[in-house]
Amino acid sequence: MKLQLWRNATLLLNIDGISILIDPMLGDKGSMGKIPMTDSELLNPLVDLPFSREELKKKLEGIDAVAVTHLHPDHWDAAAVELLDKNIPVICSNVIADYIAEQGFTNILIVNDQLQWKNIEISTTKGQHGTGEIGEKMGIVNGFVFKKEDQSVYIAGDTIWYEEIAQEIDKHKPQHIIVAGGAATFSVGDPIIMTSEDIKKVSTYAPESTIWITHLEAVSHCGEDRKFIQEKINENELKERCFVLNDGEEAELYF
Repeated sequence: MKLQLWRNATLLLNIDGISILIDPMLGDKGSMGKIPMTDSELLNPLVDLPFSREELKKKLEGIDAVAVTHLHPDHWDAAAVELLDKNIPVICSNVIADYIAEQGFTNILIVNDQLQWKNIEISTTKGQHGTGEIGEKMGIVNGFVFKKEDQSVYIAGDTIWYEEIAQEIDKHKPQHIIVAGGAATFSVGDPIIMTSEDIKKVSTYAPESTIWITHLEAVSHCGEDRKFIQEKINENELKERCFVLNDGEEAELYF
């Protein structure tokens, strides 16, 4: 398997030659505008994709499926709706399937719990996108586990560390866990995705897993950048198992 971070939560996962694009935010820098309920005047996304529009179109031609964890615009934006082939398989939960169908997509693979597709076992996982009233307003989110034979990758999605994450790790026993770092926070409330302390908890709970950290330096309400998180990884002596991905970086997933 191979993993490439495009930007934010947008990932390309390649499993035995099958390419799955996860949470596509494909718009130009600034196309999403300001993040509501923050003090930031910056326009999002903060950076462009790490390749040209021409390269993007070529990459999209090689995609076999798209997987969407939830519909927040930094995971599924207007550019993705415009650019993706409407016949491409879209893997998602039943919570968002109707909405995606209304946008013209005709080949939706609903995963209520588990689905077998092209010899890949796909499972949905639970997530908690914040706490209290903010967490409720953020709505239902999920992650995915992609498994081929005894090789398992868990994409946690936009979630903080909480009891269900431990349960998902126990259930699926992934060798690789991909988390959304950055400690994104609104003007009120606690972080809505993982802090560096949450990442440490994931690493401690899953000592045999490799942790990959995404969702960094692309949206304005994230308070922890790559340098900060890398420093925390080093302080906690986790640099052999925790890796901060750069935009455009491709990693081989070893099992």
